[in-house]
Amino acid sequence: MNYMVTNLFIITALILFGCSSDPIIDQKETEEEIIGESPDDAEEEEDGEDEEEYVDLALVIKPYAENPRYWQYLNEPVLLLGATNNDNLFQSADMKEQLDLLSNVGGNYIRNTMSSRDYGDLWPFFQQDDGMYDLDLWNQEYWDKFEELLTLTEERDIIVQIEVWDRFDFSQDPWLKNPFNPKNNVNYSTTESGLKEDYPDHPGGDSQLFFHSINGMDKYKSELEIVKKYQENFFKKLYSYTKNYGHILYCINNETNTPPQWGKYWLSYLNSLANNHEVYATDMFDHFKEPQGCDVCILAISEPDIYTFLDASQVNWNVNQEHWDSISWVFDEREKYSPRPVNSVKVYGILDGAGVNHGVERFCRDVLIGYASARFHRPDLGNGQNDHAIAAIKAVRKIESVVNFWDIFAHQELLGDRESNEAYLAADEGDDYVLLFPRNGKVKLDLSSYSKKFFGRWVGISTGEWGNKFEVEGGTNVDLSPPDSNGWFAIIVDQDDF
Repeated sequence: MNYMVTNLFIITALILFGCSSDPIIDQKETEEEIIGESPDDAEEEEDGEDEEEYVDLALVIKPYAENPRYWQYLNEPVLLLGATNNDNLFQSADMKEQLDLLSNVGGNYIRNTMSSRDYGDLWPFFQQDDGMYDLDLWNQEYWDKFEELLTLTEERDIIVQIEVWDRFDFSQDPWLKNPFNPKNNVNYSTTESGLKEDYPDHPGGDSQLFFHSINGMDKYKSELEIVKKYQENFFKKLYSYTKNYGHILYCINNETNTPPQWGKYWLSYLNSLANNHEVYATDMFDHFKEPQGCDVCILAISEPDIYTFLDASQVNWNVNQEHWDSISWVFDEREKYSPRPVNSVKVYGILDGAGVNHGVERFCRDVLIGYASARFHRPDLGNGQNDHAIAAIKAVRKIESVVNFWDIFAHQELLGDRESNEAYLAADEGDDYVLLFPRNGKVKLDLSSYSKKFFGRWVGISTGEWGNKFEVEGGTNVDLSPPDSNGWFAIIVDQDDF
């Protein structure tokens, strides 16, 4: 009898207090239960979650109901403008200061890659004392920083466009310290994963097998399934944070050259996690810099149900008239299928030796022609949050105090005596006209069909300040020339709204 009582006491104690006294082992077992599920398990878990864990669908960013080429947020149409000094802003020590500056000058849009390759950045996985990573455990500090970014941006009504996979983290020097590298983790070897310890070539060559873990891709091999397991766990962890916010847009890759099956898999995976909740996502193709010859770009444009918005940032490698014409081509192709927002999360270019700031000029053309978003890229490839970028954002917001960009469309045919890159025009013909002079020039604006007085005002792109007012009589072609060569917008409307 005493033996039976003793055993019953031991069994009861084990049930109440657990079988292990090692807190590290307990932590790992708990984490594995959370992140080690199959995709089917993840879908079942999402199906069973309380609806209150998702954001109110009425507040989610989505295409504007009255013009789906633009966004609406909190049930109001918005033009997204941004400028930051970092791509992975959640890793920046001055994250809050950058967000405050952006908000104060009228910005409402940032890019956030989940990247960790810069000095001082954190990786998302737990690092052991021996320096090896355990992909079954998270580095909570990384995720806390990410959640802080989501909270701060929500408070400031700043839209976050997330890029999940940044190819530059997975090749050359960054790959040597990446936790997914088999030499850096305890979870798989090179033989078990099919991954190499070194990928020394530029990632544009698409030699990194990390991006070929989807069955059916040409470079796929079965060993990559273990890598995909941890890729899915990472994606699932990311979405466990973002699903609680309505100001998130998703982009799968940074300027990818990988076949589209890779990105499509993750777009589908995101939708399965969202469980019929509203999300907007796309992929960013490197060859958008030459869109007319980019088969995958045309594919993305033609599949609005998969790519629910477009990011054509790479068009911004073009300059001057070629830049405008390339965007026009993309927009014309879009209209063949389904009007939806086209974003420009990276506006390249800085002040060059000839005194031309191609970044500012590209930004202004992007906004005028009808991009739904435009953000100055980080230094040294972009202006970041320098004075040139801040002034340009202020200038655009001044235009918006008079004219809504979602009410106007490109009308280059109304400009006469125009040279290449001299001036650009968007208008709601007969009512509102916005002209851009990147530098200097003189053009004729066709107002011949409207015999009435129009009121105008200049906006300085280099200062972000109002310029002089003026009046013009319709019923004819009107000569227009900017005050100087520093870059100007002209607003012309049929009411004195200034």
